[in-house]
Amino acid sequence: MTNDYKLFLGRWARRLSWSETAQVFRTSWDTVYRAVSYMVEYGLKHRSLEGITQLGIDEIAVFKGHKYLTMVYQLNAGVRRLLWCGSDRKTDTLLTFFKEFGQERCDRIEYLCTDMWAPFLDAIRQCAPKALNILDRFHIMKKFGEAIDQIRREEHKAFKAEGESVLEKARWALLKRPENLTENQTARLADLLKLNIQSVKAYLLREDFQRFWEFKNASVAGRFLDSWCKRTMRTKLEPMKKVAKMLQNHKPLIMNWFAAKGTLSSGAVEGLNLKAKLTMRKAFGFRSTGSLKIALYHTLGKLPDPPGTHGFS
Repeated sequence: MTNDYKLFLGRWARRLSWSETAQVFRTSWDTVYRAVSYMVEYGLKHRSLEGITQLGIDEIAVFKGHKYLTMVYQLNAGVRRLLWCGSDRKTDTLLTFFKEFGQERCDRIEYLCTDMWAPFLDAIRQCAPKALNILDRFHIMKKFGEAIDQIRREEHKAFKAEGESVLEKARWALLKRPENLTENQTARLADLLKLNIQSVKAYLLREDFQRFWEFKNASVAGRFLDSWCKRTMRTKLEPMKKVAKMLQNHKPLIMNWFAAKGTLSSGAVEGLNLKAKLTMRKAFGFRSTGSLKIALYHTLGKLPDPPGTHGFS
């Protein structure tokens, strides 16, 4: 297989799934894999790692049995891409990235956007202590949603045992943001808000906390966070109390949101994660973590293509 043909197949494999590419051009999945591998190997060797000042770090589940890939993204405006991915989500996993990235580049990192996974925070403290570590807003609010849903499930079960259907079809009305509700969900939420039940109390606590992200002054925001946590800890909503404790334990990192406000786009990491999951579906047929990494670099790495003598694509 010539390098030009590898380039041809590899470019098509960005547009179609690997299986579709193989079918359309009457070749095998393995041939497409070799073509993509050739492009990725070249791209990783010739990409630029200069000017990287913002990183996003997260993990995605792959295969079955609690297997993960650690994903490191560049988040600089206009250059959002996958920089690195590694097996597992341990401290050593992320330390491997920082070692390969080099201490000089680590010292230039200004902002890091992460969730609250302790092994990641530990690696960052070791290798990029000068960077401002910002806890991702999406992951924080996801914890609120999980707490509300746990309360709703338990309360729904209790109502059902008494033969009542108070929380039927209430899940998405309570979990989604008001502006994203359908007409029927909006009507359902309006009915729920008339009730003095635990699920609604948890929902109202979350909606109240949303104000935190709108404050312009960090000191005012900090006082609001403390007040919200105190009010929540006085309730009987155990899952929400766990959220309050989480916020208190990570307050310094959460408050970094205000130091970087307007610099990092909320949800940037989750947006890239969604593209990664789509890539995994498109590359259906990969048999190992290694081939999965190649698919992710190929689609999300914004890698330079090898030179070619023919304009096939």
